[in-house]
Amino acid sequence: MLNQTTQFLLDIFLQGFAGVLLFRFLLQWLRAPMRNPVGEFIMGISNFAVLRARRFIPPAWKLDSSSIVLALLVEFVYLWLTLLLDGYPFAHFPLLGLLALSAVKLFKISIYLLMSALVAQAILSWVNPFTPLAPLLTAITYRFLRPLQKILPLVGNIDLSPLLLLVICQIILLVPIVMLESLAARLL
Repeated sequence: MLNQTTQFLLDIFLQGFAGVLLFRFLLQWLRAPMRNPVGEFIMGISNFAVLRARRFIPPAWKLDSSSIVLALLVEFVYLWLTLLLDGYPFAHFPLLGLLALSAVKLFKISIYLLMSALVAQAILSWVNPFTPLAPLLTAITYRFLRPLQKILPLVGNIDLSPLLLLVICQIILLVPIVMLESLAARLL
């Protein structure tokens, strides 16, 4: 029971903070506007770590590399503590396996973030298309939807490209991500 409670707290706090750091990196990479409630929350909750890390981790290719490095580090610690809770027999420390699995898990989280943005954008387009979150969601999904919109025509004035992108995301989660997770797990 103590292990389950500890695992739950790790899932909420460490995995959640890794997701926040990853989301911060992705928002900057996608050039999303940060002047909205979500952007301000992401900045406010992660500034304490990112601003300190910027002293040691320089930006790369005009991107905030400190956010992604911190996300990888937090995910690494999360997976290591999860293995400890599960009673993993540490004959040696599986550094390469944990790093690889951390990178795969962050990629998986980014796919889930994209899917969440697609669903939120669809719901808000029906309920309140002029919400302050609309520019943020458009910035997140535009790069991925635009190529599909060029291929897939409107059907009865309805854009089906978000549905196709959700299917593609699910296929990515089912095939390459599962393969990468199993390859990384072999390194443990």
